[in-house]
Amino acid sequence: MTEAEVKMMLWKTKFTFAKTMPNIPHEWSHKKDWYSDKSFENIVRYIRENGVKEKFYKKEFTYLYLNGYKYWTMGNPIKTTIIINRAKVIEDKNNL
Repeated sequence: MTEAEVKMMLWKTKFTFAKTMPNIPHEWSHKKDWYSDKSFENIVRYIRENGVKEKFYKKEFTYLYLNGYKYWTMGNPIKTTIIINRAKVIEDKNNL
């Protein structure tokens, strides 16, 4: 998959606001809402192969930065992963 294909798929995908976690604003997309399981799994694989590892509290996740968002999963095996999360990236105005 190319980065352009991934950007387009993620841009067109339905994401839902995680209202149970308002203190950590983000959205999620469920595997069942995707066009196909294969396309979902390809995106999960792309996130993991092309993202960067960062700590969130005491746990490390792989984040892919695209389209003004960061995307991640919870790290389960690809076949059992059912959620892709995303959060809006807030630019640090001090670094501009």
